[in-house]
Amino acid sequence: MVAAIAASTLLGTMALAGPAQASPNNNTVDKLTKAVTVKGVLKHLDKFQDIANANNNTRASGTPGYDASADYVVGLLKKAGYQVSRQQFDFAFYEEFGSSFAQVAPTATTYVDGVDYTLMDYSGAGVAQGLVVPVDLALDPPRASTSGCEASDFAGVDVAGKIALLQRGTCAFGDKVVNAEAAGAIGAIVMNQGNGTPEANADRYDLFAGTLGAPVGIPTVSVSYDTGAQFATTPGLTLRIEADTTSEIRSTENVIAQSKHGRTDNVVMAGAHLDSDPAGPGFNDNATGSAALLEVALQMAKVKPYNAVRFAWWGAEEAGLIGSQYYVDSLSEQQVADIALYLNFDMIGSPNYVFGVYDGDDSAQEGSGPGPEGSAQIEKVFEKFFASRKLPTVASDFTGRSDYGAFIDVNIPAGGLFTGAEGVKTAEEAALFGGVAGVAYDPCYHLACDSRTPVADGADAAVYKSLGKKYKLHGNVNVFALDVNSDAVAASVITFAFDTSAVNGVPGKAPGKGKGKGKGKGHKHHHKHGHKHHWK
Repeated sequence: MVAAIAASTLLGTMALAGPAQASPNNNTVDKLTKAVTVKGVLKHLDKFQDIANANNNTRASGTPGYDASADYVVGLLKKAGYQVSRQQFDFAFYEEFGSSFAQVAPTATTYVDGVDYTLMDYSGAGVAQGLVVPVDLALDPPRASTSGCEASDFAGVDVAGKIALLQRGTCAFGDKVVNAEAAGAIGAIVMNQGNGTPEANADRYDLFAGTLGAPVGIPTVSVSYDTGAQFATTPGLTLRIEADTTSEIRSTENVIAQSKHGRTDNVVMAGAHLDSDPAGPGFNDNATGSAALLEVALQMAKVKPYNAVRFAWWGAEEAGLIGSQYYVDSLSEQQVADIALYLNFDMIGSPNYVFGVYDGDDSAQEGSGPGPEGSAQIEKVFEKFFASRKLPTVASDFTGRSDYGAFIDVNIPAGGLFTGAEGVKTAEEAALFGGVAGVAYDPCYHLACDSRTPVADGADAAVYKSLGKKYKLHGNVNVFALDVNSDAVAASVITFAFDTSAVNGVPGKAPGKGKGKGKGKGHKHHHKHGHKHHWK
């Protein structure tokens, strides 16, 4: 690809156009990476920004911006000749617009969001002001709390028209709040549990951010253990919670496109989430992955792969990896067995990037263990690509924060690319990749400034000035990182489209050659592996 593109080619609304340069000869790494240009990828990236601009600055699942994004992808893929399906599903949508929390009596006090309290995800909207009623709290060590986990916890207390004070522990936060609401509470506070010691178990004492998992009907905040304990022992305590949120069940979709050629018992899957965070356009997260994957699909549309290639643009990733999990859950045991591997591309153009490759063999010995059997071989394909460009890489842990998680959980080998989110670039990484040490890989992660105009949308002007001196940026995207990684996407997909033998032992064939020796009976995934899913 060519990294230097005139600014005039990067702006404006792109018409719906098919892959004019797609060729049946784009069937090798060299040919496909030449066909997939950064200019082509940036056209899709800018189209996603234009869609956000026309739809309240977001492309979040459950919004018109996401629907328009899906329509754009589907239109191009159908025109290119793919078999395209749109998999609908419902999910819990949540967006927070603002909140406040205050003590009305006995002492008027205003609490600070992010310091004294946080509004819990899926909190109901509205105003709740009333007396605070502790519910089955365990304030004495070891504080083995079951507060609010059973409807019977509310039998001996009157929370009707009041604010329920609940304690973390045993059951899900949502269960506690649902029970409080059913008992008549108009608001809820979930205090941290306070088990263990503050020194060894700070996460059980400090202020925490939590999710209720699904919409509830009452405003709900979380507080630290010490704040909750103080509330519990303050006679006549009256608090006021104000929450401006949208919390409801909405419908969205995954977009799936499969090649018309190739064996369907050894499918190569490649995916990227299409939705943005509700806060912004998602220019890097994840229009970069979606745009690169789309351009790769278009440029190999006329290729006849030996293994069927299935591309996926996931919905509701930002709501908790919902779309990819829904897809995997919908598969039969045989359909799972028919998937040779899964490649994931999420945030591949971070402005202060590193070239992260998912650590299939756990060589870094950090965080989660290795991926399912075959994941190490996927990692090697990416490492070979970067070595061919004389570029360094770092191992990226399978943290469970992206859409590979559902595939790993059913033992499908996985791999992919990641250039960094809210983490801070180290001096060692700056020596390898350039950029600015001590600054986040993506300073606009999950913010409105993850856009084509980050400074105008609220980014720190000084930070982006310093990044601009180090790199060529197109909005909140590093053009060089996107250029290289788009080639890496192409190289990995076309490699496995013809040969997955290194990953799962299924024989492949070279492009343009005769049939391989596979018997067409699929394969089994043997490795047992599980991950918790904690999204970005």
